[in-house]
Amino acid sequence: MIIDCHGHFTTAPKQLHDFRAAQLAGSAAPLGPISDDELRESVEDNQLRILRERGGDLMIFSPRAMGMEHHVPDPATAVAWARANNDLVARVAGLYPENFAAVAQLPQTPGGALDDAVAELRRCVEERGFVGVNLNPDPSGGFWTSPPLTDPYWFPVYEAMVELDVPAMVHVSSSCNPNFHALGAHYLNADTSAFMQFLEGDLFERFPTLRLVIPHGGGAVPYHWGRYRGLAMRMGRPDPATLLANVFFDTCVYHQPGIDLLTRVLPADNILFASEMLGAVRGADPDTGIDWDDTLRYVTAAGLPEDDLRKVLEGNTRRVYPRLDAQLTAAGR
Repeated sequence: MIIDCHGHFTTAPKQLHDFRAAQLAGSAAPLGPISDDELRESVEDNQLRILRERGGDLMIFSPRAMGMEHHVPDPATAVAWARANNDLVARVAGLYPENFAAVAQLPQTPGGALDDAVAELRRCVEERGFVGVNLNPDPSGGFWTSPPLTDPYWFPVYEAMVELDVPAMVHVSSSCNPNFHALGAHYLNADTSAFMQFLEGDLFERFPTLRLVIPHGGGAVPYHWGRYRGLAMRMGRPDPATLLANVFFDTCVYHQPGIDLLTRVLPADNILFASEMLGAVRGADPDTGIDWDDTLRYVTAAGLPEDDLRKVLEGNTRRVYPRLDAQLTAAGR
């Protein structure tokens, strides 16, 4: 089986976008009705078709990352928006249980309390069958007003994650800072910053079973692994390899040399196959003719031993997302 651990509902029906526009304009009207046929149409010629064409079996599916918009400060707005998105993702997973598994958006706000986020996490996992969550380390959208991910501020979410046995993908949303292009800078800045925060703190001593996935190949982390090792020694911190019991990386890296580097620097046990499809970069590389986000082509060409390749394509994701593994096992997969 080939499991893509990083996909987004970037093709949601127009009613969802209309609801958001009305919400931001001050309306409290609920989301308009969306039929099952409209949901099928939204994915069948998009994520589902491409997944099948590329040989994938299942995608871990979450709301559109750019659309989470956690910079909007009103808590009630954040809750209503997260619930609307999560319920649609759950419906897609219900329509195509062999192809999609749901991951939740949390109702975060800049510096806001996390009670609503914990409540939505519990609702999604316990009532809707979600297998994980996206956690935004910077709800301000590029201004970094929240404390580091190692700060006690975040502990209520971690406690719930550990209790529910679900991982989080550390994923920012849109950038409100003109200095940081969302896809080309803000996302990768966040991936890199999160790892450095983990390196500086003792989060996993308090939460030894907490599992966090850093997307987009870990930002700068694999490329600068020697820098992180040297910094750790300089600061009197443990080697960054000690984080690898809790921190994992996906393969949303859009060229062969980048995937080759990722697979040579990091242990195979810490790499989860992903494409972020349909997401940041669309179309084909004119030099190769390969779609930028057809990461399966790059991963299978990276020269991994067969056992390691099997881990990257399936085994690691089932281990990091045990609720997904339980669902698949129950279905005889």
